[in-house]
Amino acid sequence: MINKINKNSERTKRHVRLRHDLIGTPERPRLNVYRSLKHIEAQIIDDVNQKTLVACSTKQPDIKAKVKDMTNKEQAKFVGEQIGKLALSKKISTVVFDRGGYLYTGRIKELADGARAAGLKF
Repeated sequence: MINKINKNSERTKRHVRLRHDLIGTPERPRLNVYRSLKHIEAQIIDDVNQKTLVACSTKQPDIKAKVKDMTNKEQAKFVGEQIGKLALSKKISTVVFDRGGYLYTGRIKELADGARAAGLKF
């Protein structure tokens, strides 16, 4: 019998492993990414005070209208640029990148590149 690997449980294991070392502080908060089949979400979190400082997603109505005709990678880059602009408006310039256990390729990489293009430093 062939056992099928549950990719989400493997991702969860990677995320738990990563989170041992990643902690968002007020000086350097954590940029967390969540990816589903249709949407991508990013939020900047201060783990010490347990507050979400900035959030951006393709589910938001204003962004949803702008990314309607884009590919998934273009949507991810756009969300990265938006989260970078919002972070800079809140005077957040450096963050710790938490890729959520996802491999650093495809949409995750595009989101990080978009955030860097907007001016965030990792």
